[in-house]
Amino acid sequence: MELAATTIRKLRQVRSRSRLYTVATQPHHPISTVSTACKQIPVCNMEAPPAQLTDIPQVQNGQQQRTTTGGACTAQKSKYLTVTQYLPTPYPHQGNINGAFDSSCCLDGRNNSVINNYVDGNQAIKQTAMHFGDGKRKVDYVLAYHYRHRSSQQNGSPEAHRPPAVIISNGNSVTPEEIGKSPPEQPLPGELQHQHQKLKDQSHQKPPEQDHPPSGNGNGNQSCHPQEVIVVEMSHQDALEEEKRCQRDEFEHNLIEAGLELEKDPENKSQGLNFVRIHAPWHVLSREAEFLKIKVPTKKMYEVKQEHGILVKLYAIWNKCTKPLQPNVPQQSENTKMKHLSYPFSRDKMHLYNIKDKDTFFDNATRSRIVHEILKRTSCTKAKYSMGITTLIANNVYESAYPLHDGDYDHNNGEMNDRMLLHREWARYGAFYKYQPIDLIRKYFGEKIGLYFAWLGLYTWLLIPASVVGIIVFLYGCGTVDADIPSKEMCDHEHSFTMCPLCDKSCDYWNLSTACGTARASHLFDNPATVFFSVFMALWATLFLEHWKRLQMRLSYFWDLTGLEEEEEHPRPEYETKLLLMREKSKNTVNKLEKLTWRNRIPAYLVNCAAILFMMALTFSAVFGVIIYRITTAAALAFSTDEGTRSNARVTVTATAVIINLVVILILDEIYGIVAKWLTEIEVPKTEKTFEERLILKAFLLKFVNSYASIFYVAFFKGRFVGRPGNYAYIFNDYRVEECAPGGCLMELCIQLSIIMLGKQLIQNNLFEIGIPKLKKLYRKLKGVSTEPGENNLHNARQTQQWIRDYALEPFTGLTPEYMEMIIQFGFVTLFVASFPLAPLFALLNNIIEVRLDAKKFVAELRRPDAVRAKDIGIWYNILSGIGKFSVIINAFVISVTSDFIPRLVYQYMYSENGTMHGFINHTLSYFNVSHLKPGTQPENSQFAQDVVFCRYKDYREPPWSPNQYDFSKQYWTVLAVRLAFVILFQNLVMFLSAVVDWLIPDIPKDISEQIKKEKTVLVNVFLKEEHKKLQLIESFLMHDKQKSKTESRGRRSRAASFCQFSRSQRGSFTSFSSHHTDV
Repeated sequence: MELAATTIRKLRQVRSRSRLYTVATQPHHPISTVSTACKQIPVCNMEAPPAQLTDIPQVQNGQQQRTTTGGACTAQKSKYLTVTQYLPTPYPHQGNINGAFDSSCCLDGRNNSVINNYVDGNQAIKQTAMHFGDGKRKVDYVLAYHYRHRSSQQNGSPEAHRPPAVIISNGNSVTPEEIGKSPPEQPLPGELQHQHQKLKDQSHQKPPEQDHPPSGNGNGNQSCHPQEVIVVEMSHQDALEEEKRCQRDEFEHNLIEAGLELEKDPENKSQGLNFVRIHAPWHVLSREAEFLKIKVPTKKMYEVKQEHGILVKLYAIWNKCTKPLQPNVPQQSENTKMKHLSYPFSRDKMHLYNIKDKDTFFDNATRSRIVHEILKRTSCTKAKYSMGITTLIANNVYESAYPLHDGDYDHNNGEMNDRMLLHREWARYGAFYKYQPIDLIRKYFGEKIGLYFAWLGLYTWLLIPASVVGIIVFLYGCGTVDADIPSKEMCDHEHSFTMCPLCDKSCDYWNLSTACGTARASHLFDNPATVFFSVFMALWATLFLEHWKRLQMRLSYFWDLTGLEEEEEHPRPEYETKLLLMREKSKNTVNKLEKLTWRNRIPAYLVNCAAILFMMALTFSAVFGVIIYRITTAAALAFSTDEGTRSNARVTVTATAVIINLVVILILDEIYGIVAKWLTEIEVPKTEKTFEERLILKAFLLKFVNSYASIFYVAFFKGRFVGRPGNYAYIFNDYRVEECAPGGCLMELCIQLSIIMLGKQLIQNNLFEIGIPKLKKLYRKLKGVSTEPGENNLHNARQTQQWIRDYALEPFTGLTPEYMEMIIQFGFVTLFVASFPLAPLFALLNNIIEVRLDAKKFVAELRRPDAVRAKDIGIWYNILSGIGKFSVIINAFVISVTSDFIPRLVYQYMYSENGTMHGFINHTLSYFNVSHLKPGTQPENSQFAQDVVFCRYKDYREPPWSPNQYDFSKQYWTVLAVRLAFVILFQNLVMFLSAVVDWLIPDIPKDISEQIKKEKTVLVNVFLKEEHKKLQLIESFLMHDKQKSKTESRGRRSRAASFCQFSRSQRGSFTSFSSHHTDV
């Protein structure tokens, strides 16, 4: 006891002298304060006062000089970094041991341990992959950071004889008057580097004569300096590292105050990588689970109502047939007829929960989510009072923060865990035929990622009926191509039509029969079945969304998300920094700025609008460039002497132009992703959710325009404004506007759509996702091999530790890229499906690979994401719904404007003599007198020159012998009116049918609705029963106390009566006293 009291008195003496608190459990570890470059960093809101010391050794140019000074200090702005250390005696070595703290950290003395599990350099570490050194406490979260010791500490010799106080300069000479000054205000986050750089530049410009001599002044006044002060030159980088180290120390200290347990290795290298392992004990998990209202299973179980009827029997038969397709995971084989009643965790109701083992009651995903919530709200005063780990990562204090995977994913090694199970049953291409283990995915990765894969699985599954119908439509076109009368008329060489030249001078007249192949191929996609398929796909999109809403509600019920509330999000570090800067500028105003308003964001909004318009103009310019390429290439091929080249010129130009367009789209997609992120960042959204939504909207808008601009051109603009022979429209007065093929533009639209869709899926969605992560992994491996000698090499140290293996993986960046590529594909499937019925089939084949590719990426190639709760897919549902409605309009215009469905319908029922399609081709071709061609545009060396009087072109115009020659004919206006009427009719009919489907299918399944009501009833009954038991227990206690009091009262009365009877034989005074006592 005396030894303990003596130690406490010594610690109090040190505390009163330095106004700093000892935080080490062993007495020889020093305490320090750090002030850097014109701004001092407060240490846990405590400042070191100016010390009245006399002996000041200074280091100048590598030599140590000693000066005796004293007296008062003058407050000046700091131009050096100060590390004040109070050491009772010199020590030969310093290190991080269990319960100790590094020599330069400065923390509050309220806790006697800064980090409660330092690993000593001499201590043997148990080689456990996912636990602390003791092998018992599980690692729930990891913080990784790079450290770099000061150059003066790299050899370890200067610290062996360091005096009690040290002042370390960052390159400037230190005057006696500059030591012991008052600190100015803290820097804002992100300003420190600029201030250090500015100070560094100023230090180079400082004249030598301004440096004061080490001795006292001539007046005999002595300066105020600490005793035994060493001035050490410190570089700009060392100053930054010193500040980051102090921020890390304070943040870790605050984590310990929050109840977390930490462990880290000693920094025994000159520079390298280190990890802080975090473990959440039971009292922290229970406290945070109650705060976050995490639903957990109780002991009460109830039966899930099973539906009866023919559908249930069919469903049972289907389950038996698909049993080989079910993944072999425990969650799938459990009894689904019983369900645990779930209730938000509460420490007051611990007896209700099914707690068998406190270490496994919360699964790993929940534990990491709890730790992540603590990390997000833990403050660090040295980071300008900013909240959370995101600020520290943004300021490069920590490099990354991530939860651990559950061991290795190779199921051939070690014990089976969830990660191995996912890899075996889900994340392999060999398991492509199996259903996804959605419950296990949700358990391992969280609800948000679980909902993504559930949505992707449903989308892929519903593509099967769409693909089957698309194949039937395509086969119908193949089967009826020989019976198509217009195709036969085009292929009739005996009665062929002489067509007008396709270009000026170099192009000759040509026979329509040469386009026979194009006409037959067009019929494969331009037939009456495509109209039915367009209506079917519009209803399919509505059915898909309705089915997803029902599945989402079912998952919410089984995943206990029905009562999930929106959690309050912490502001982003960029928002906090912007707000602090705005406050600094407006500190003199009366009204304090509380938040950023739309007025503060007006410049960012203007930049966003201008940038988006510019990007759209860039996309249209790329499309226009491809158009110029097609026109010039077609004109060049027309001069070819090879007959095969001239005959295949149109196909060659179309295919090469589409490939060029695909390359441009892929390049612009990457650029637009970066631009969208930059535009969102300059808006400075407050929360991550707002940031993500705005980023999604911008990226989708830009990528949608980029992917579909060329397709929209071919579908609705190509061949519409070409003019007529003798009065063609020209680009740059030299090149004629291109027109559609004789069979129409639908075939070119099909080629354009198929190549872009397949190219994006093959290159962007598959090769990029496979190749880029492997290249990044190779780069990190090469970078790790070429590390400096003093740096830790991850490939040589502790291969069995999970946090090192996970650090080598690619960080998780969100689900936006995954959703985006599927949304763009959904547009290809629904928007122009009338021109390409095989689009759902190719999407299905791609998604079968995409599911396993994403699964393998999440399980084996990415760090484990933070488990995030979500009850829906967010803004993506609104985008899907918008695309579904937009597809109805697009397909209506494709059928009416791009295809020949309406002209054929009008001809058959209005102009055909016998109600058949005979004569349709002649009806759609107009006459032109070749003598009316403009001079200089006639074909040169034409073999038809002497025989051709009239040439034909595809349009509805009056003939040359008509009074209104070359004007639009009555047939043109009739077809136009029918086209517009079809668009209106088709759109309203499909919208009506979609509304009927929406009305017939409830958003919440009936059984789920009943189960939710039943769960609420059971929950109320459980609590009523509990309260009833409490009342019975209280009543029993009251009755017991009442009976006990009655018994005691009878005993007292009997004893009092006997006592009174005995007192009657005594004196009267005593009798009166006894009777008085009996009354009492």
